[in-house]
Amino acid sequence: MGRRKKIVQECERLMDNPEHIRNIAIAAHVDHGKTTLSDNLLAGAGMISEDTAGEQLAMDTKEDEQERGITIDAANVSMTHEYDDTNHLINLIDTPGHVDFGGDVTRAMRAVDGALVVVDAVEGAMPQTETVLRQALREGVKPTLFINKVDRLISELQEGPQEMQERLLAVISDVNELIRGMAENMDDIPEDWTVSVEDGTVGFGSALYKWGVSMPSMQRTGMDFGDIIDLERADKREELHERTPLSDVVLDMVCEHFPNPVDAQPRRVPRIWRGDPDSELAESMQLVDEDGEVVFMVTDISMDPHAGEIATGRVFSGTLEKGQELYVSGTAGKNRLQSVGLFMGSEREEVERVPAGNIASVTGLRDAIAGSTVSSVEMTPFESIEHISEPVITKSVEAKNMDDLPKLIETLQQVAKEDPTIQIEINEDTGEHLISGQGELHLEVITQRIRDNQGIPVITGEPIVVYREQPQEESREVEGQSPNRHNKFYITVEPMDQEIVDAIQLGEVSMDMPELERREALQEAGMDKDTSQNVEDIHRTNILIDDTKGIQHLNETMELVLEGLQEALDDGPLAAEPVQGALFRLHDAKLHEDTIHRGPAQVIPAVRDAVHRALIDGEVRLLEPIQDVRIDVPSEHMGAASGEIQGRRGRVDDMYQEGDLMVVEGIAPVEEMIGFSSDIRSATEGRASWNTENAGFRVLADNLQREKIMEIRERKGMKLELPQSIDYI
Repeated sequence: MGRRKKIVQECERLMDNPEHIRNIAIAAHVDHGKTTLSDNLLAGAGMISEDTAGEQLAMDTKEDEQERGITIDAANVSMTHEYDDTNHLINLIDTPGHVDFGGDVTRAMRAVDGALVVVDAVEGAMPQTETVLRQALREGVKPTLFINKVDRLISELQEGPQEMQERLLAVISDVNELIRGMAENMDDIPEDWTVSVEDGTVGFGSALYKWGVSMPSMQRTGMDFGDIIDLERADKREELHERTPLSDVVLDMVCEHFPNPVDAQPRRVPRIWRGDPDSELAESMQLVDEDGEVVFMVTDISMDPHAGEIATGRVFSGTLEKGQELYVSGTAGKNRLQSVGLFMGSEREEVERVPAGNIASVTGLRDAIAGSTVSSVEMTPFESIEHISEPVITKSVEAKNMDDLPKLIETLQQVAKEDPTIQIEINEDTGEHLISGQGELHLEVITQRIRDNQGIPVITGEPIVVYREQPQEESREVEGQSPNRHNKFYITVEPMDQEIVDAIQLGEVSMDMPELERREALQEAGMDKDTSQNVEDIHRTNILIDDTKGIQHLNETMELVLEGLQEALDDGPLAAEPVQGALFRLHDAKLHEDTIHRGPAQVIPAVRDAVHRALIDGEVRLLEPIQDVRIDVPSEHMGAASGEIQGRRGRVDDMYQEGDLMVVEGIAPVEEMIGFSSDIRSATEGRASWNTENAGFRVLADNLQREKIMEIRERKGMKLELPQSIDYI
């Protein structure tokens, strides 16, 4: 019997005992060593050879991940580890660190109960470290910390024990400051979730050289930092690895400090599910009852050339078995499970059944997308997975040969299913399809995969930046009239407080919530009491308030009013870009007595007209997406690096020294950052490392407004004259 088969059998044996299960994700900033660390853990569990661990990058299962040297897709693996004389089942997800693939991290956090956050000892906590921590805490996932690349402090920076300790303590306190800030409003966390060396929730080591230590492991092996420095300097890394193997230290930490499903689900279920807390279903999920109704949350969809579409996710209740017929939220009818399995890195092993508390991968759920709730009875679905950032860049994709068009459309629909952070717009008339994503690399990877994996030759256009439109001041009351002149709507608009916009984006406020809860959340974000009671609709990050009093027929017409509003907000008046952060008030309406005269053809254009007029009166402006930029560079190239930001309509906010490098921090528009990577390389002779993070939208400079609006209108084939009333641009 092969080793893998043995491990699968052991996993199957442990599945029924949720006390000994740990569901964890490894998350970090790009290049801080997550996948190399995962290799060590796989080797420790006997799944890959010790010799190749760290170079094999077993969790980067796709060719393009190995080529680029970065993780693109979250990868799952189940393994076993003996701790305290008891074997534990560890379901691990290795997540991407690059900001463009942050959606994978958010979705992975829904499936796990603990996050092992990896931080580079030299670079410390970076922007993406903060993002992954925020994603974990928002899902109620407990963090621990592993500080990687400690060998660099000893060999490269030649630091002594004192300096090293100070640097490591600074990293820990930075991470704790982030955790404290994010966890202060979380009432459902029973204990302090900050990490500490004494408690054993911090580990140190080198994933590349396969050694690691923590306070408990030092007590067990009798090794201290002095011994480590001596062995590292004497180049006895093999001995270091043998005396204190990294996999033991990390997996012990996972078993001891991460909650098992029995501890985690009673706390996590109310955070991610808004169904009836007193129902049998709620009880079954909180007790991790394998005999209860099936409740399965899909967090990832992937394609397998042989098995077809595989849905991976967390089983919160019941037991998944082949042949079950299950409901998928938001779709009619049932889907039949073709097979049930576990992921072992790139391989999927089929098993008979997967009970509650585990991470499973199944085939046959053709209607599921990442984020679907799958269950044996119809139920309130889980909260949708809120992705923090939204698409900021778009590319057009066309099939080179018209014969490939149906296959391309099918592939694009599959892409949208697998990755909800990608938006696909299919234009049947022109055969041109638009893909919007988180950044240049995100779209590059998607288009390369369409070419290589599906064998479809495609032509891609230049990257296009996604803009937004937003009013800058309160408008007067404007009238929108229907084509038959029998219906009139009176609307005003005002810019909304950023705090309310943030609350909508983070999913803290939505129309799916019970009204009372929504009111409280809006008031907490700064909306006054009267306004929060009259919210009629939330579309993107815009709100419609119904301030009318007792208007006849308005109730039955409201659906059409909302349709008109949403149409108008998806295509703003300046350049048909989406409107954001606007608060609309419907003050009055005059409606025809007869239903026939206030149908869709009358009401929708009237509302659309009123919304656009209000926006124009509220001095609507174009907003452009911006990015935070951080460049690490030797001091002699600092001027060139800051010049690269300033030359791109950006601004430099801070410069400081960190180790032997200078750090330049600033912000710049996404549009100007296209092609940045090759320019910064040549400006700094390839010595700079940098990263960017999406930082929302800001108003485009006045002198660029008209030119940019005309450019977008021309690209979209719109009329080039702006309406006369837009005389302020």
